[in-house]
Amino acid sequence: MASLELSKNSPLRVGSVPYLVARPLNYGLENEPNIALEYAVPARLIERLRGGDLDIALVSSIELFRQPGYSYLAGLAVAGSGYVGSVQMFLKKPLEEVRTVALDPASRTAQALVQVLGKLDPALAGGLEFQEVPLGEDPRSVDCDAWLRIGDPALFELLQEGLPHYNPSEAWVRLTGMPFVFAAWIVRPGLDRAALEPFLHAFYEASARGTRAAARLAQEAAAEWSLDGEVIEAYLCDECQHIISPAIQARSLEAFGKYALTIGLASQSGVPIPIEQHSVPTSSKLLERES
Repeated sequence: MASLELSKNSPLRVGSVPYLVARPLNYGLENEPNIALEYAVPARLIERLRGGDLDIALVSSIELFRQPGYSYLAGLAVAGSGYVGSVQMFLKKPLEEVRTVALDPASRTAQALVQVLGKLDPALAGGLEFQEVPLGEDPRSVDCDAWLRIGDPALFELLQEGLPHYNPSEAWVRLTGMPFVFAAWIVRPGLDRAALEPFLHAFYEASARGTRAAARLAQEAAAEWSLDGEVIEAYLCDECQHIISPAIQARSLEAFGKYALTIGLASQSGVPIPIEQHSVPTSSKLLERES
């Protein structure tokens, strides 16, 4: 197990994803003292987190249920309370005719969510077959009826090509009444709150800065991608949620973990202990309903 303490001579090793959706959470983190920030797709970050090469990473929430000893930062997440444009199952056939799905290797949570929905959602045909694609390969090129795509590439296929699609986040909310937590700041085993205490403010302040800057970040990305600014702003500021009620976050994670466990996609279902700053930033996009 990794040491409970951080070396006084080494920075906190932080990983995040290279997607627009993460910018409201990691905004300015690279400028914080004693934080070393690197970027990679979620699957790569998970490998480095498991190997002890990262102390904390913004990664797929399913990882919380696949290894013991994790904790996570409460109230911060990449979540959706309905439709989310950057996670899509694109269709080569009408939805009712889909029998095989190629899974984007970049995100393990999106993979698990689609497989859970294959059991939960009556809109999907029973007995779906899922094909995992090696990291770096294109799921679209696989001979399947549909393919899962995440991140900025999903937005490009959606907005530039207008492809027919099934939205997993929207389906989860329809079926469970809860938002879906795609990613969280997951803390490696052995690193406790006391060791993280000097750094907690940096993550919560980054989220506060980032949510204030989200509209500008969206417009900048839209200009770079030659896409409609209003559409990208609606995606980042309305579809995506970055500050979430810790209670709702825990409840949604627990439900996802239980469903994943029942179909063999998780090894445990109990939600790890959250690490919460004494005051969590507020936002007009806060998911605060706890029905």
